[in-house]
Amino acid sequence: MKHLQGSCHCGAVSFEFESKAPVPFMRCYCSICRKTSGGGGYSINIMGETDTLRITKGKEAVQSYRAVKDKSVPKEKQVLCQNRYFCPTCASYLWAHCDDYPQWIYPYASAIDTELPVPESTSSLMVQFAPAWADPRKLNNKKTSDDVFEEYPDYSLEQWHKTHGQLA
Repeated sequence: MKHLQGSCHCGAVSFEFESKAPVPFMRCYCSICRKTSGGGGYSINIMGETDTLRITKGKEAVQSYRAVKDKSVPKEKQVLCQNRYFCPTCASYLWAHCDDYPQWIYPYASAIDTELPVPESTSSLMVQFAPAWADPRKLNNKKTSDDVFEEYPDYSLEQWHKTHGQLA
């Protein structure tokens, strides 16, 4: 069991928990994870023990969002997904919890402050919902990191688009 600590970006919320499965290897491309987590078109969750979750700072600030699996279904037939807990000040997603698996929480790897293990490999799920620009099946054959920068690159988003003939 590994003891992990996490927090939101603004520091209003901190939490800790125990995990038997701390390796951040699984990327979810479902529309809910993709749209609520921002970033690269997917979210990465790890797994923790619900009964070990302790909010060490900002318990009163934590809010939750419960998405609908399919918004095209009539409201009375809609199925709700897991609760996603976040900081309302900085909008950092912290962890998810599903009523179907009450013994587990699913912290967002991006919210964990403790050093996490580097995965030997990754898995991608719900890729049928991935937009083309983030679909790992389309990106695997592409060169995805021509340039690597410790901080910011020496060119802007607009300059990159101009250089690559992609400016609209």
